Amino acid sequence: MGSAGKVAVATGAFFLVTEVAAIGGLALYGPVLESTGYVVGPGADSRVFLGALFELVLAIAAIGTGVTLFPVIRRQNEGAALGYVCGRLLEAAVIVVGIVSLLSVVTLRRDFAASSGADAASMVTAGKTLVAIHDWTFLFGPNFILGANSLVLAYLMYRSRLVPRFIAVLGLVGGPLICVSATAVMFGLYEQLSVLGSVAAIPVFAWEITLAVRLITKGFNPSPLTSGDA
Repeated sequence: MGSAGKVAVATGAFFLVTEVAAIGGLALYGPVLESTGYVVGPGADSRVFLGALFELVLAIAAIGTGVTLFPVIRRQNEGAALGYVCGRLLEAAVIVVGIVSLLSVVTLRRDFAASSGADAASMVTAGKTLVAIHDWTFLFGPNFILGANSLVLAYLMYRSRLVPRFIAVLGLVGGPLICVSATAVMFGLYEQLSVLGSVAAIPVFAWEITLAVRLITKGFNPSPLTSGDA
């Protein structure tokens, strides 16, 4: 396997990890996201910690997709390639803010359990605030920023023909669509975790999964970009 083949496999693996980690993290966070009284209740701290670990892996894998692809896609358009790497770094940073906010909820819950004079109402309000921070990071990171990143990478893949163009079209459609959906959520038209929100996320999900499988199984299409030629 040549260097281009190794890059393709590594990138595909990173994309698959982002999907698994994102789904796993959201599922594990269920108790703290759904219970308004988590801070003053018995809690499920181990699940939250595991969810945080999943999302940390998600952030690292997101950066990995940009770093591994950069040497190849910069030969198509260096500015856009650098923008993609920076976008992935920003996406990861926003995800980490969400992780810290939910871990802070766990800290509040433990402090409340260890204190006999704490005001339960104030603790619940603080817990809700931290969960709200996570909800906003979840909207901006895996929606707005992900949509923009998907659009940039899909454009590069479409122009370079490194993968079949129908795969790139999924990203060209899915990226803007998830941004539009995030805008609708921001203005209160529907909830992010809803039927409409899920439907809007299908194209970008299909784009990342299809791209990952293609890169792992067949690699890049033959191209001067993968041989190092200008």
